[in-house]
Amino acid sequence: MPSIQLSHLTKTYAGSDSPAVNNISLTVNDGEFMCLLGPSGCGKTTILRMIAGIEHASGGEIVIGDKVVDSVTQGIYVPPEKRGIGLVFQSYALWPHMTVEQNVDFGLRLQKVPAQARIARTQDVMEKLRIADYAKRYPAQLSGGQQQRVALARMLAVNPGVLLLDEPLSNLDATLRLEMRAELRRLHETFGTTIVFVSHDQWEAMTLATTIAVMSAGQMQQVGTPDQIYAAPTNRFVAEFIGTPKLNMIPLHPPLSHLAQHLHHRFSLHDSEHAELCGIRPEEIVLSAEAGNNGVAMTIDNIMPTGGSWIIELVTGNDRLFHSTQLRPRWQPHQQVFCQLPSHSLHFFNRHGLRHEIAAQ
Repeated sequence: MPSIQLSHLTKTYAGSDSPAVNNISLTVNDGEFMCLLGPSGCGKTTILRMIAGIEHASGGEIVIGDKVVDSVTQGIYVPPEKRGIGLVFQSYALWPHMTVEQNVDFGLRLQKVPAQARIARTQDVMEKLRIADYAKRYPAQLSGGQQQRVALARMLAVNPGVLLLDEPLSNLDATLRLEMRAELRRLHETFGTTIVFVSHDQWEAMTLATTIAVMSAGQMQQVGTPDQIYAAPTNRFVAEFIGTPKLNMIPLHPPLSHLAQHLHHRFSLHDSEHAELCGIRPEEIVLSAEAGNNGVAMTIDNIMPTGGSWIIELVTGNDRLFHSTQLRPRWQPHQQVFCQLPSHSLHFFNRHGLRHEIAAQ
Protein backbone atom coordinates (compact mmCIF):
# COMPACT_ATOMS: atom_id res chain seq x y z
CA MET A 1 0.00 0.00 0.00
CA PRO A 2 1.33 3.48 -0.83
CA SER A 3 2.35 6.21 1.57
CA ILE A 4 1.14 9.83 1.28
CA GLN A 5 3.46 12.82 1.49
CA LEU A 6 2.08 16.34 1.90
CA SER A 7 4.69 19.10 1.53
CA HIS A 8 3.85 22.73 2.42
CA LEU A 9 0.26 22.13 1.32
CA THR A 10 -1.88 25.27 1.16
CA LYS A 11 -5.45 25.96 0.11
CA THR A 12 -6.94 29.43 -0.14
CA TYR A 13 -10.47 29.94 -1.45
CA ALA A 14 -11.39 32.90 -3.62
CA GLY A 15 -12.61 35.82 -1.56
CA SER A 16 -11.05 34.55 1.66
CA ASP A 17 -8.50 36.58 3.61
CA SER A 18 -6.90 33.56 5.25
CA PRO A 19 -6.02 30.08 3.96
CA ALA A 20 -8.26 27.14 4.87
CA VAL A 21 -5.10 24.99 4.94
CA ASN A 22 -1.87 26.76 5.80
CA ASN A 23 1.52 25.27 4.91
CA ILE A 24 0.81 21.69 6.04
CA SER A 25 3.56 19.07 5.82
CA LEU A 26 2.56 15.54 6.82
CA THR A 27 3.56 11.94 6.04
CA VAL A 28 1.07 9.07 6.17
CA ASN A 29 3.12 5.87 6.13
CA ASP A 30 2.32 2.68 4.24
CA GLY A 31 -0.50 0.81 6.04
CA GLU A 32 -0.99 3.55 8.63
CA PHE A 33 -4.37 4.54 10.08
CA MET A 34 -4.09 8.32 10.28
CA CYS A 35 -6.79 10.51 11.79
CA LEU A 36 -7.03 14.21 10.96
CA LEU A 37 -8.62 15.55 14.14
CA GLY A 38 -9.88 19.02 14.94
CA PRO A 39 -12.93 21.26 15.35
CA SER A 40 -15.24 22.17 12.48
CA GLY A 41 -13.64 24.52 9.96
CA CYS A 42 -10.04 23.66 10.85
CA GLY A 43 -9.23 22.41 7.32
CA LYS A 44 -9.16 18.63 7.84
CA THR A 45 -11.83 17.81 5.24
CA THR A 46 -10.17 20.22 2.78
CA ILE A 47 -6.93 18.22 3.13
CA LEU A 48 -8.83 14.98 2.52
CA ARG A 49 -10.46 16.41 -0.60
CA MET A 50 -7.08 17.61 -1.92
CA ILE A 51 -5.59 14.13 -1.40
CA ALA A 52 -8.58 12.69 -3.28
CA GLY A 53 -8.18 15.24 -6.08
CA ILE A 54 -11.60 16.83 -5.60
CA GLU A 55 -9.94 20.11 -4.57
CA HIS A 56 -6.92 21.72 -6.25
CA ALA A 57 -4.08 22.79 -3.97
CA SER A 58 -3.19 26.49 -3.98
CA GLY A 59 0.40 25.68 -3.08
CA GLY A 60 2.66 22.81 -2.10
CA GLU A 61 2.76 19.22 -3.27
CA ILE A 62 1.01 15.86 -2.76
CA VAL A 63 2.84 12.60 -3.44
CA ILE A 64 1.08 9.22 -3.28
CA GLY A 65 3.51 6.32 -3.35
CA ASP A 66 6.28 7.54 -5.62
CA LYS A 67 3.97 9.59 -7.85
CA VAL A 68 3.40 13.34 -7.65
CA VAL A 69 -0.37 13.82 -8.01
CA ASP A 70 -0.63 17.55 -7.29
CA SER A 71 2.09 20.17 -7.55
CA VAL A 72 1.49 23.83 -8.26
CA THR A 73 5.14 24.62 -9.04
CA GLN A 74 5.51 21.65 -11.43
CA GLY A 75 2.09 22.16 -13.01
CA ILE A 76 1.05 18.58 -12.21
CA TYR A 77 -2.52 17.53 -11.45
CA VAL A 78 -3.67 13.90 -11.57
CA PRO A 79 -7.49 13.50 -11.65
CA PRO A 80 -9.23 11.57 -8.85
CA GLU A 81 -9.96 8.44 -10.90
CA LYS A 82 -6.25 7.94 -11.61
CA ARG A 83 -5.01 8.24 -8.03
CA GLY A 84 -5.90 4.73 -6.84
CA ILE A 85 -7.91 6.13 -3.93
CA GLY A 86 -11.25 5.18 -2.37
CA LEU A 87 -13.34 7.90 -0.73
CA VAL A 88 -16.22 7.18 1.65
CA PHE A 89 -18.43 10.21 2.29
CA GLN A 90 -20.35 11.08 5.43
CA SER A 91 -23.63 10.52 3.54
CA TYR A 92 -22.66 7.00 2.24
CA ALA A 93 -23.93 7.92 -1.30
CA LEU A 94 -25.31 4.46 -2.12
CA TRP A 95 -27.32 3.88 -5.30
CA PRO A 96 -30.92 3.47 -3.99
CA HIS A 97 -32.12 1.48 -7.02
CA MET A 98 -29.31 -1.09 -6.72
CA THR A 99 -29.08 -4.03 -4.33
CA VAL A 100 -26.24 -4.35 -1.86
CA GLU A 101 -24.42 -6.71 -4.21
CA GLN A 102 -24.84 -4.35 -7.16
CA ASN A 103 -23.58 -1.39 -5.08
CA VAL A 104 -20.52 -3.34 -3.97
CA ASP A 105 -19.54 -4.51 -7.46
CA PHE A 106 -20.29 -1.15 -9.12
CA GLY A 107 -16.66 -0.03 -9.21
CA LEU A 108 -15.50 -3.42 -10.49
CA ARG A 109 -17.95 -3.15 -13.39
CA LEU A 110 -16.57 0.30 -14.25
CA GLN A 111 -13.08 -1.22 -14.28
CA LYS A 112 -14.38 -3.97 -16.62
CA VAL A 113 -13.21 -6.74 -14.28
CA PRO A 114 -14.15 -10.19 -15.73
CA ALA A 115 -17.44 -11.56 -14.36
CA GLN A 116 -15.98 -14.52 -12.48
CA ALA A 117 -13.32 -12.43 -10.73
CA ARG A 118 -15.84 -9.69 -10.02
CA ILE A 119 -18.31 -12.09 -8.38
CA ALA A 120 -15.56 -13.69 -6.27
CA ARG A 121 -14.18 -10.34 -5.13
CA THR A 122 -17.64 -8.96 -4.30
CA GLN A 123 -18.56 -12.05 -2.28
CA ASP A 124 -15.25 -12.02 -0.41
CA VAL A 125 -15.56 -8.36 0.61
CA MET A 126 -19.23 -8.73 1.62
CA GLU A 127 -18.36 -11.72 3.83
CA LYS A 128 -15.47 -9.90 5.50
CA LEU A 129 -17.73 -6.94 6.26
CA ARG A 130 -20.59 -9.24 7.32
CA ILE A 131 -23.14 -8.00 4.79
CA ALA A 132 -23.35 -11.11 2.56
CA ASP A 133 -26.76 -11.97 4.06
CA TYR A 134 -28.10 -8.64 2.78
CA ALA A 135 -26.80 -9.04 -0.79
CA LYS A 136 -30.28 -8.85 -2.40
CA ARG A 137 -31.61 -6.04 -0.24
CA TYR A 138 -31.80 -2.37 -1.21
CA PRO A 139 -30.20 0.45 0.85
CA ALA A 140 -33.59 1.62 2.16
CA GLN A 141 -34.03 -1.81 3.77
CA LEU A 142 -30.78 -1.50 5.77
CA SER A 143 -29.88 0.12 9.08
CA GLY A 144 -27.39 2.98 9.19
CA GLY A 145 -24.59 0.67 10.28
CA GLN A 146 -25.34 -1.79 7.48
CA GLN A 147 -25.39 1.03 4.91
CA GLN A 148 -22.00 2.17 6.22
CA ARG A 149 -20.60 -1.34 5.71
CA VAL A 150 -21.92 -1.37 2.15
CA ALA A 151 -20.22 1.98 1.42
CA LEU A 152 -16.94 0.63 2.82
CA ALA A 153 -17.31 -2.65 0.91
CA ARG A 154 -17.87 -0.79 -2.35
CA MET A 155 -14.57 1.06 -1.90
CA LEU A 156 -12.62 -1.98 -0.71
CA ALA A 157 -13.86 -4.12 -3.59
CA VAL A 158 -11.81 -2.09 -6.08
CA ASN A 159 -8.76 -2.58 -3.81
CA PRO A 160 -7.71 1.06 -3.48
CA GLY A 161 -4.20 1.79 -2.32
CA VAL A 162 -5.53 4.50 0.01
CA LEU A 163 -8.92 4.72 1.73
CA LEU A 164 -10.19 8.18 2.71
CA LEU A 165 -13.02 8.41 5.25
CA ASP A 166 -14.81 11.73 5.74
CA GLU A 167 -16.53 11.53 9.16
CA PRO A 168 -18.31 8.31 8.12
CA LEU A 169 -19.70 7.57 11.61
CA SER A 170 -21.24 10.94 12.44
CA ASN A 171 -24.71 9.97 11.15
CA LEU A 172 -24.93 6.87 13.37
CA ASP A 173 -26.41 6.62 16.85
CA ALA A 174 -24.14 5.87 19.82
CA THR A 175 -24.58 2.08 19.70
CA LEU A 176 -23.93 1.80 15.97
CA ARG A 177 -21.00 4.20 16.22
CA LEU A 178 -19.33 1.96 18.82
CA GLU A 179 -19.97 -1.09 16.65
CA MET A 180 -18.54 0.58 13.53
CA ARG A 181 -15.42 1.72 15.38
CA ALA A 182 -14.67 -1.92 16.12
CA GLU A 183 -15.51 -2.74 12.50
CA LEU A 184 -13.05 -0.17 11.15
CA ARG A 185 -10.27 -1.45 13.43
CA ARG A 186 -10.92 -5.00 12.21
CA LEU A 187 -11.07 -3.81 8.60
CA HIS A 188 -7.68 -2.09 8.91
CA GLU A 189 -6.10 -5.19 10.47
CA THR A 190 -7.62 -7.45 7.79
CA PHE A 191 -6.83 -5.42 4.66
CA GLY A 192 -3.78 -3.41 5.81
CA THR A 193 -5.03 -0.46 3.76
CA THR A 194 -3.52 2.98 4.25
CA ILE A 195 -6.39 4.95 5.81
CA VAL A 196 -6.85 8.68 6.34
CA PHE A 197 -9.83 9.36 8.57
CA VAL A 198 -11.35 12.79 9.27
CA SER A 199 -13.11 13.35 12.59
CA HIS A 200 -13.93 16.01 15.15
CA ASP A 201 -14.60 13.27 17.74
CA GLN A 202 -11.54 12.77 19.93
CA TRP A 203 -12.70 9.34 21.14
CA GLU A 204 -12.98 8.07 17.57
CA ALA A 205 -9.45 9.29 16.95
CA MET A 206 -8.05 7.81 20.16
CA THR A 207 -9.69 4.40 19.71
CA LEU A 208 -9.17 3.97 15.95
CA ALA A 209 -6.02 5.70 14.75
CA THR A 210 -2.42 4.54 14.94
CA THR A 211 -1.41 8.18 14.40
CA ILE A 212 -3.34 11.40 15.08
CA ALA A 213 -2.74 14.78 13.42
CA VAL A 214 -4.42 17.52 15.47
CA MET A 215 -5.40 20.65 13.53
CA SER A 216 -6.69 24.11 14.38
CA ALA A 217 -7.44 27.09 12.11
CA GLY A 218 -5.80 25.48 9.08
CA GLN A 219 -2.55 24.69 10.87
CA MET A 220 -1.04 21.47 12.21
CA GLN A 221 -0.73 21.49 15.99
CA GLN A 222 0.73 18.06 16.77
CA VAL A 223 1.28 14.68 15.12
CA GLY A 224 1.82 11.56 17.20
CA THR A 225 0.39 8.33 18.55
CA PRO A 226 -2.76 8.56 20.70
CA ASP A 227 -0.62 8.04 23.81
CA GLN A 228 1.80 10.80 22.81
CA ILE A 229 -0.99 13.25 22.03
CA TYR A 230 -2.70 12.55 25.37
CA ALA A 231 0.33 12.29 27.66
CA ALA A 232 2.54 15.02 26.18
CA PRO A 233 0.42 17.66 24.37
CA THR A 234 2.68 20.09 22.57
CA ASN A 235 0.54 23.14 23.31
CA ARG A 236 -2.49 24.36 25.22
CA PHE A 237 -4.90 23.81 22.32
CA VAL A 238 -4.07 20.11 22.04
CA ALA A 239 -4.09 19.67 25.82
CA GLU A 240 -7.58 21.14 26.17
CA PHE A 241 -9.04 19.66 22.97
CA ILE A 242 -8.12 16.08 23.93
CA GLY A 243 -9.75 14.56 26.99
CA THR A 244 -13.19 14.45 28.62
CA PRO A 245 -13.70 16.02 31.09
CA LYS A 246 -11.48 18.82 29.88
CA LEU A 247 -7.99 19.40 31.27
CA ASN A 248 -7.96 21.50 34.46
CA MET A 249 -5.98 24.73 34.01
CA ILE A 250 -4.43 26.66 36.90
CA PRO A 251 -3.15 30.22 36.13
CA LEU A 252 0.30 30.76 37.63
CA HIS A 253 0.62 34.53 37.21
CA PRO A 254 -0.25 37.12 39.91
CA PRO A 255 -2.47 37.48 41.78
CA LEU A 256 -1.61 33.95 42.89
CA SER A 257 -4.48 31.69 43.91
CA HIS A 258 -4.09 29.09 46.66
CA LEU A 259 -3.25 26.34 44.15
CA ALA A 260 -0.85 28.61 42.26
CA GLN A 261 1.00 29.37 45.51
CA HIS A 262 1.21 25.64 46.21
CA LEU A 263 2.70 24.99 42.75
CA HIS A 264 5.10 27.94 43.00
CA HIS A 265 6.41 26.50 46.27
CA ARG A 266 6.79 22.96 44.88
CA PHE A 267 8.44 23.90 41.61
CA SER A 268 10.18 27.20 42.45
CA LEU A 269 8.26 28.83 39.61
CA HIS A 270 9.46 32.28 40.67
CA ASP A 271 12.78 31.27 39.04
CA SER A 272 10.98 30.60 35.73
CA GLU A 273 9.86 33.45 33.52
CA HIS A 274 8.00 31.11 31.20
CA ALA A 275 5.42 29.07 33.13
CA GLU A 276 2.04 30.81 32.86
CA LEU A 277 -0.36 27.87 33.19
CA CYS A 278 -0.38 24.44 34.79
CA GLY A 279 -2.75 21.71 33.62
CA ILE A 280 -3.75 18.35 35.06
CA ARG A 281 -6.21 15.81 33.71
CA PRO A 282 -9.24 15.11 35.94
CA GLU A 283 -8.52 11.38 36.25
CA GLU A 284 -4.95 12.00 37.42
CA ILE A 285 -5.93 14.01 40.50
CA VAL A 286 -5.67 11.90 43.66
CA LEU A 287 -8.09 12.47 46.56
CA SER A 288 -7.30 11.44 50.10
CA ALA A 289 -8.67 11.86 53.62
CA GLU A 290 -5.14 12.64 54.84
CA ALA A 291 -2.87 15.50 53.81
CA GLY A 292 0.01 13.20 52.87
CA ASN A 293 2.73 14.58 50.60
CA ASN A 294 1.77 17.82 48.88
CA GLY A 295 -1.93 17.47 49.64
CA VAL A 296 -4.07 20.61 49.20
CA ALA A 297 -7.22 20.96 51.30
CA MET A 298 -10.28 21.41 49.04
CA THR A 299 -14.03 21.14 49.51
CA ILE A 300 -16.28 18.91 47.42
CA ASP A 301 -18.82 21.22 45.79
CA ASN A 302 -20.64 18.66 43.67
CA ILE A 303 -20.63 14.97 42.70
CA MET A 304 -22.02 14.25 39.22
CA PRO A 305 -22.67 10.67 38.05
CA THR A 306 -22.22 10.12 34.29
CA GLY A 307 -23.16 6.44 34.09
CA GLY A 308 -19.92 4.49 34.23
CA SER A 309 -17.97 7.21 36.06
CA TRP A 310 -18.33 10.15 38.43
CA ILE A 311 -17.13 13.76 38.18
CA ILE A 312 -16.25 15.45 41.46
CA GLU A 313 -16.11 19.25 41.55
CA LEU A 314 -13.57 20.63 44.05
CA VAL A 315 -13.16 24.21 45.28
CA THR A 316 -10.80 26.23 47.43
CA GLY A 317 -11.03 30.01 47.33
CA ASN A 318 -11.24 31.01 43.64
CA ASP A 319 -9.75 27.69 42.48
CA ARG A 320 -11.99 25.03 40.97
CA LEU A 321 -10.87 21.57 39.81
CA PHE A 322 -12.76 18.65 38.31
CA HIS A 323 -11.75 15.10 39.26
CA SER A 324 -13.10 12.03 37.47
CA THR A 325 -13.16 8.46 38.73
CA GLN A 326 -14.62 5.12 37.69
CA LEU A 327 -14.90 4.03 41.33
CA ARG A 328 -18.03 4.94 43.27
CA PRO A 329 -17.03 7.94 45.42
CA ARG A 330 -16.86 7.47 49.20
CA TRP A 331 -17.07 11.23 49.65
CA GLN A 332 -20.07 13.51 50.15
CA PRO A 333 -20.75 17.08 48.97
CA HIS A 334 -19.35 19.80 51.29
CA GLN A 335 -16.81 17.35 52.71
CA GLN A 336 -13.17 18.45 52.94
CA VAL A 337 -10.62 16.25 51.17
CA PHE A 338 -6.94 16.57 50.34
CA CYS A 339 -6.16 16.94 46.66
CA GLN A 340 -2.80 15.70 45.40
CA LEU A 341 -1.40 16.81 42.05
CA PRO A 342 1.28 14.25 41.08
CA SER A 343 4.35 15.89 39.53
CA HIS A 344 4.45 13.49 36.56
CA SER A 345 0.83 14.40 35.69
CA LEU A 346 1.35 18.16 35.45
CA HIS A 347 1.59 20.02 32.13
CA PHE A 348 3.14 23.51 32.12
CA PHE A 349 2.58 26.05 29.33
CA ASN A 350 4.21 29.39 28.62
CA ARG A 351 2.45 32.66 27.72
CA HIS A 352 2.32 31.58 24.06
CA GLY A 353 0.49 28.38 25.03
CA LEU A 354 3.48 26.14 24.21
CA ARG A 355 4.56 23.23 26.39
CA HIS A 356 7.23 24.15 28.94
CA GLU A 357 9.13 21.46 30.84
CA ILE A 358 9.73 22.13 34.54
CA ALA A 359 11.34 19.65 36.95
CA ALA A 360 10.06 19.22 40.50
CA GLN A 361 12.30 20.45 43.31
